[in-house]
Amino acid sequence: MPYLRDGRAPVPTDERVSATMSRIRAKNTKPELLARQHLRSAGFTGYRLHYTKVPGRPDIAFVGRRLAVFVHGCFWHGCPHCRPRTPKSNSAFWVNKVATNQARDKRKVAELKKAGWRVFTVWECRLRSRPERELGRVLRALAG
Repeated sequence: MPYLRDGRAPVPTDERVSATMSRIRAKNTKPELLARQHLRSAGFTGYRLHYTKVPGRPDIAFVGRRLAVFVHGCFWHGCPHCRPRTPKSNSAFWVNKVATNQARDKRKVAELKKAGWRVFTVWECRLRSRPERELGRVLRALAG
């Protein structure tokens, strides 16, 4: 069955691009699974995934402790640490896409903080290179 386009993304010139993009996940990504693995190994379980009862639907939510964790992919959220390259094809679209994602991220964090939650953002590049260090802030907040 062909993919029905909603008009938000440009039509790819190569069907392989369309096939690749359709397989990109929004939930249970590798960085998210890695973060959850490290939280479990540190003894912190009992979190909710993509908790819909709070603003922003955090990737990991410790509801009783009012602590939210967002696991951001570097490309999709415009990582300030590794600064991923913008694709050469349809670059205006991608610049706008990342800027829109960043604005939404800021809005989510502000709404959660206003609701009394502590919010942590974990970046894919840092999680891969030094997971203990990147999750250290979250672990200290959970322990204290």
